[in-house]
Amino acid sequence: MPVVAFVFLAVDVGFVALSAQTAPPMAENVFKNIQVLKGIPVDQFMGTMSVFSSATGLNCTDCHIEDSGGDWGKYADDNALKQRARTMVVMMATINRTNFGGRQVVTCFTCHRGSSRPTVMPSIDLLYSSPPPDEPGDLIAQAPRQPAADQILDRYLQALGGPQRLAALRSYTAKGTYIGFDDAEKSPMEVYVKAPAQRTMIVRGRSGNTTTTFDGSAGWLAAPLTDRPVALIETTGQELEGLKAEMQLLFPAQIRQALTNWRVGFPTAIGDRDVQLVQGTTAGGAVVTLCFDAETGLLTRLVRFSVTPVGRVATRVDYSDYREVAGVKIPFKWTTTWLGGRSNYELTAVEPNTAIDAARFARPR
Repeated sequence: MPVVAFVFLAVDVGFVALSAQTAPPMAENVFKNIQVLKGIPVDQFMGTMSVFSSATGLNCTDCHIEDSGGDWGKYADDNALKQRARTMVVMMATINRTNFGGRQVVTCFTCHRGSSRPTVMPSIDLLYSSPPPDEPGDLIAQAPRQPAADQILDRYLQALGGPQRLAALRSYTAKGTYIGFDDAEKSPMEVYVKAPAQRTMIVRGRSGNTTTTFDGSAGWLAAPLTDRPVALIETTGQELEGLKAEMQLLFPAQIRQALTNWRVGFPTAIGDRDVQLVQGTTAGGAVVTLCFDAETGLLTRLVRFSVTPVGRVATRVDYSDYREVAGVKIPFKWTTTWLGGRSNYELTAVEPNTAIDAARFARPR
C-alpha cells in the first residue's frame, strides 16, 4: 500500500458528502458519527488514530467491527470499545485541564505504553535492564560546553559542498523506488524538487498513483481510495510547520532562517554513530530536531512532531547514501517513519538544474 497506512481506532469513521471548501474540512464534515473529536482538521484526526494505534498496540479492525476491513464506511459503526475510547479521551482531557492547566502532560501513551490494557504491576526485569532509547525530539535546552548551533550548521553546509555550490543547485528531477512497511515489492517513483522548498513525489503503485506535494507554503497527500478513505488530505497546523522546515533542508543554504531559538543538546548516538543534536522552533511553535553525524557533519536524522488531542505524532526522517549531484551531496536514500507507517525511498537517477513546470507543485486533483 503506497506511502501511508492509515489506522482507525476506537473512533467514528464513515463518509458524508463534501461541498467545495477553501478551508481544510474538519473531521466531522468528512466522517460520520464523530462525537468527541470534533473541530480538528482531517490530517490531525488521522494523526489521532495513529496515536491510538501506537499507544494500545492495536490495529484498525481490532477496535472497529470486523467488517470494517473491507468497507471504510463500517468504521462509523459503534461498538463497546469505541464507546470506552470516547470516555477515555474525555478523562484524559479532564486530567490535563484540572491538574496541568490544560497542558498536554498525560496522553494515551502515558498509561498504555503499547498495550491495550495499562499495566499496573511493576516490572522487575524492566527496572534492572537497560531502558529503550528515547526519541531525540523532545524539547532541549542549550547544553553547557557544547558548540554553538551556527558552528554545527556551518560544518553541515561545508560537508554538503559549500555555500557556493549549494547556491548553484536550484532544482532537480529524479527517478527511484518506493516501498512501504507492509509492501511486498518496490514501486517506481518520480521526484520533482525546486528551490527554495518545493517538492512533489509520485509513487506509481498497483492500485494507482500516490502523490505528496509541498508548494512552498501548503502541502497535500493524494492517494487511491483503495488505500485510504479520503482522496486528498491537506496538511495543517504544526504538521505543516514541521513539513515546511523539512522541505527547506532540500536547499539548506538558508537553514538558519528556517528555524529560530537554535540550541544544541548533549551528544548522543544513533546506532553505532555519534551524533550532535541541534534543535530549533518554527514560527508557529513546532519543534524540529536535527541529528548531525559527529564524524562527517552530514544530517542523519530529522525528528518533528505535531500535537493531536490525545498525544504527539512524531515523524522521523533518516538520511543515508549521500552522493554528489552538481557538486552537492544529497541523500539518495531516506526513510520516513511515523506512528502510522514507514516509507523507504531510494533515488536511482538525478538530473540537476532542470526546468520544472510550476504545475508540478499544484494541489493534486
